[in-house]
Amino acid sequence: MPKTRKCSYCGTEVEHGTGLLFVQKTGTVLTFCSNKCKKSQLVLKRDPKKLKWTERYERKIM
Repeated sequence: MPKTRKCSYCGTEVEHGTGLLFVQKTGTVLTFCSNKCKKSQLVLKRDPKKLKWTERYERKIM
């Protein structure tokens, strides 16, 4: 059974063979479920705790 990973931005499960992997210059590997998450973190530099559609937002409320 292949491993599932969590999206580095929104926290949803990403199945093996789907999503995007981004390797930073420091060697950190970021996994994204969609291009929306990748752009939100890397280009727009948004905080996932402030967006209602992320799981991290839900954890902040509780």
